[in-house]
Formats: sequence, structure tokens, C-alpha cells
Amino acid sequence: MSMKGKAIYKGKSKTSQDLILRYPREEDLDDLLGYINTLSAEQTFIRFQGEQLIHEEEKEYLEKILLRIKEKKDIHILAFVEDQLVGKGDIRLRDKIDAHVGDFGLTIAKDYRGQGIGSLLLEKTINEAKKNLSGLKIISLGVFGDNGIAIQLYQKHGFVEYGRLPKGVFRQGQFVDHIYMYKEI
Repeated sequence: MSMKGKAIYKGKSKTSQDLILRYPREEDLDDLLGYINTLSAEQTFIRFQGEQLIHEEEKEYLEKILLRIKEKKDIHILAFVEDQLVGKGDIRLRDKIDAHVGDFGLTIAKDYRGQGIGSLLLEKTINEAKKNLSGLKIISLGVFGDNGIAIQLYQKHGFVEYGRLPKGVFRQGQFVDHIYMYKEI
């Protein structure tokens, strides 16, 4: 069965709006492009800090992740509240000698933070990875040292710090530590 667009969770947000977590599909291209460009413009705690992607770049990215999901090398889960893309969680398997390690990423749209969507998305993304990424043994992530909310969330879900690169991130005119965390599954 194709994972494309498959819903893994349907429920209500803390504000009683319809919340669906599902795999991406080709039709999500415009939503994904708007989502990443909005987060980038906000200069939130992500790698993009103001850069704006164009349609072709996002199309190439989406095609690649859909293929990697099919090959059981990635998990990508999108969170929609009332048909609006508000979050994204993913785990990407590495290859060769560290093919048992998956890199985790999580983003939530500004107006939906603090509502438990990130915690749910984290939990459901890891559950999907356990079911579908057969070689996965360790989940690794990087988090900006000044993102206390995310650090607490990851700790709450069993992630522990294994290192930090002092001044490893340059964001909004300042250098901050890049903290690396992991969780064995």
C-alpha cells in the first residue's frame, strides 16, 4: 500500500479544531512552499533564515521525499488544522556505516505553537519510523541552544544531549550553541 497522503491521526487540536496528521502527496506542493517560506521569513529556529525557495526547488524536494518514503528511507508527517498546513515532522535515515541512525526534524507554524501539536507530531513521527524504517536504532537531532522550549520537549520525550558545538549556529546576528541530542529506540 502506498503511504502517499495516508492519514495516521485524526482528532481535535486544543482549540477544538480538526487536526489531521498525514503523509505528504504531490498536491501539497504549494502548501509546503508557503509553509517553509513563512518560517524562513520569521527567522525561527530552523536552517533557513530569510531565504525564499522557488516553486521548482520545493517541487524537487517533494519528489525526493516521496521517493525516499516509498523506499522506506524517510518518514515525513504533515500536520493540518482545518486544512491549513501547520507543522511537519520527519526522520531521514542516513546511509552506509550509520544507516541505523535517523535525523529528526520538527517545525510548527507560529500561530500553532504551544498547543501540543509539536509533541503529538514528534510522538507519531517516531511511531511511524519504528514501523516503517526497519534498520532504525537511534534518532538524532540538532537544536539551537537558545530554543529552550524545543530542548524541554525533546527531553520530555527521552532525548539526551550528547554534544554541543559552541557558537555552531549564527541566527539573527548572534552566535549560539548547536546542541546535539539522541534517543535509542
